[in-house]
Amino acid sequence: MDLTVNLTSLGFEAGLSADERDLLSLRSRCASLTVAGCAHAVFAYKLLSLLRKKVNAENTHLCVGVVGAGLMGKQLATALLSASRLEPRHINISTRRPETLGEYSNMGVACYFDNIRLAKWADMLFLCVLPCQLAQVCTDIGCHLSSGCLVYCFTSAVPLNRLAVLLNHSSVIKPQYEFVACDDVSRIWLLHDQVTAALQDKEVICASDPLSMNGGLFLDQRWLSAVLYSLLNMCTAQKLGSGKTLRLLNGLFETNTFTYHSFVHSPSASDLNNPDDLSLLFGSLFPWISLVGAQTRDTPLTDLVSRDKDLCHTWPNDFEMFPSIFDCAEPFTYTGYMLLINKSTRTGTT
Repeated sequence: MDLTVNLTSLGFEAGLSADERDLLSLRSRCASLTVAGCAHAVFAYKLLSLLRKKVNAENTHLCVGVVGAGLMGKQLATALLSASRLEPRHINISTRRPETLGEYSNMGVACYFDNIRLAKWADMLFLCVLPCQLAQVCTDIGCHLSSGCLVYCFTSAVPLNRLAVLLNHSSVIKPQYEFVACDDVSRIWLLHDQVTAALQDKEVICASDPLSMNGGLFLDQRWLSAVLYSLLNMCTAQKLGSGKTLRLLNGLFETNTFTYHSFVHSPSASDLNNPDDLSLLFGSLFPWISLVGAQTRDTPLTDLVSRDKDLCHTWPNDFEMFPSIFDCAEPFTYTGYMLLINKSTRTGTT
């Protein structure tokens, strides 16, 4: 028996001065960014993975690449493998010290130091590098990215427009987080030491809901618009007509919310009044949408997300995002960020 366990005199806070204690909130802020960042990345991957299976019968899996294996890179890789059921053979990690990733290599994850190789292979590429490393990484990989590759960047110090220029690529998503006033930030985000444990906690998942975050953290809603536009671009890349694309997206979310005007402004479309004209419209492809533009200015989808309060109830019903911490034998069917959590929030049972 370890008699020193839970002794406050040996805790981290015991030796702090009063001024230093004021900085303890930074720990919860760091934890909130890590946990929410991983949750939202897994959420985006799951949506793209679900749609990929519907639109590409020959190649149904997404190849996921992670550049950087520091704290964020490792936590993200672990979250993707455990929370999204991503198979190890479908994820590669590029890092300066691949020899330190034995735990991932033993699972079947390819670990190496070759950013160009990773960029050529990946369908979805996560950048988890330091700001001082980002420019060189972008220079290395920019001309090797396929047009359909989605780049998801966690590096906060570089603006999105600058990142797009460095990569010469418009399919880039960069979540923008802000800290807001909260009575007790640490209560939620410091409940667990590991991201995987946090993502099994319904209270933490509820706090990270991208449509109604709490716990002192706010996510720009244009992030969600960019994720939805990335789904649209996937259909466009497969040469699917706008009519079939809308049927797939509405089927994916089990809703009739999405129409042509949900995604693009089209004066010609607004003038269509007869079935023949509509059939011509829905047989055409959606235009390719710049995800950078979707995150830097308002779009029809931004307007839809902001005014349609019921959108959060339309996430896919088969969206088993995280296993249940309460019953390991049966996965917790967490249907996206959706009704099950929202019901408990409204009834005060969180």
